[in-house]
Amino acid sequence: MSIRATGATARRVLLQIRRDPRTIALLLVVPAGLLVLLYFIFDGQEATFQKIGAPLCGLFPFIVMFLITSIAMLRERTSGTLERLMTMPLGKADVLFGYGIAFGLLAALQAIVVCSVGFVALGLDSPHGAWLVGLLAIGNAVLGMALGLLASAFARTEFQAVQFMPAFIFPQLLLCGLFVARDSMAPALDTISYALPLTYAYDALALVTEPGDLGGDFAVDVLVVAGATIASLGLGALTLRRRTE
Repeated sequence: MSIRATGATARRVLLQIRRDPRTIALLLVVPAGLLVLLYFIFDGQEATFQKIGAPLCGLFPFIVMFLITSIAMLRERTSGTLERLMTMPLGKADVLFGYGIAFGLLAALQAIVVCSVGFVALGLDSPHGAWLVGLLAIGNAVLGMALGLLASAFARTEFQAVQFMPAFIFPQLLLCGLFVARDSMAPALDTISYALPLTYAYDALALVTEPGDLGGDFAVDVLVVAGATIASLGLGALTLRRRTE
């Protein structure tokens, strides 16, 4: 891996996004707007908004990064850009880490915006600090990026890439425990939830946004999310071929 090549890849991705105001709006404006909408939906139900809104500050980056990365990498594949890059002295690690750095920076910016709106403007509270929610949001965004990179290998058009949202992300949102406690679900669904990375991402956020010691469960959740990210990046690397289909 070359530091120079990795940096060049990250710079190219950031410049592409800079020239795309719709993507910037999706990254920075839409998540904060949805949080404000949720605030008014639960008007007068402060406890409910706190229970759902605080974890969503850390989950929005996961959802948005999955969508953006899957479409962006699909464009790289179908336009021939990836094929041209791979004919240069550029390794798979340079591409993967370049994307990781670029989207990691975007995730950090997104986390700052969302957490500022949630915890400053809308009155959300985290006993362990909004900064820790922000760090988890960045980690979740990198996980979403890794899964989006992997998912792009199985799509042939941008429409197919978008279809992975209801097929792959929404079930995880429903089963992670955000809306219904997992021990209240059917036993089969509870069992399935333990195989989904978003479950551990949500559990870590739930521990941070509730009073009490974080304990060993928090460390396990963070390690599982990190492991799922590394595994997804490894599988994603296998799909980076020196040709387009």
